[in-house]
Amino acid sequence: MQKLSLQATAREQLSAAGASSNGRSARTVYGGHEHVLRQTVIALTAGNSLAEHDNPGDATILVLSGRVRLTAGTVDWEGREGDLLLIPRARHSLLAIEDATVLLSAAARP
Repeated sequence: MQKLSLQATAREQLSAAGASSNGRSARTVYGGHEHVLRQTVIALTAGNSLAEHDNPGDATILVLSGRVRLTAGTVDWEGREGDLLLIPRARHSLLAIEDATVLLSAAARP
């Protein structure tokens, strides 16, 4: 069994995002290409985003800190610390309303 502190990882990634020219940082904490499930801690500084992209399978975002806005087409969902956002099976983007960290969990379609 392995143990990982999501809060510590989120703090590290937010610090790295603050030092980055694009205001983003990410670290995969579980999974990868050889697994169906991948979990990634993503940090975005306020005003920065993940540009619109496709959804490769079932996915959720757990907001670890801050506030984010998930947009798919003309529909927006705002998430705050502790919220779980279900990512629609559509092109979408993610904006940090304030400095934020999230846990992205994605299961690739077979």
